[in-house]
Amino acid sequence: MAVLRALLVMGVSGAGKSTVGAVLASELGWKFYDADDYHPEENRVKMAKGIPLTDQDRSPWLCNLHDILLRDIASGQHVVLACSALKKMHRDILIRGKDTAPPKFRESKEEKLAKVQLLVVHLSGSFEVISGRLHQRKGHFMPPELLQSQFDTLEPPTAPENFIQISVDKKLSEIITIVLETLKMK
Repeated sequence: MAVLRALLVMGVSGAGKSTVGAVLASELGWKFYDADDYHPEENRVKMAKGIPLTDQDRSPWLCNLHDILLRDIASGQHVVLACSALKKMHRDILIRGKDTAPPKFRESKEEKLAKVQLLVVHLSGSFEVISGRLHQRKGHFMPPELLQSQFDTLEPPTAPENFIQISVDKKLSEIITIVLETLKMK
């Protein structure tokens, strides 16, 4: 099976995923994707109205992101993806696509389906800190009123997932250093 590399910067809205992801991609010379840019319009409208997304809303979006990751990584590009990926099931879709069962043999018996190998960087923080950040953010389709629904949905990564958890209370430079040091050990 092909081992493919990508970083997933995950967490609730306002955790700093886009900022951390963009800086990491720049430091590493990797391609950067902000998953928010790939939400279908109906998801954006729903969130703007204060309606939390369901797994049914998220599934096609996550499958599309999986396909983007596979395409780029298969062509030799390393990728940083900033994406909420709040549940283990969401992260599994990013890794394996819609079928989260173990990859099956292709017709050639020699070749297995490629799987995205992710290092998950979970940016975690208290509701109060992240809520304060969201209230300062302007022009985003995700209203601060939906933050509680994200905390309610959040399933932080656990073993055997390949992850590190970093507090949003740290300075950006500290977060970047922790991730870069972790990558050196992988």
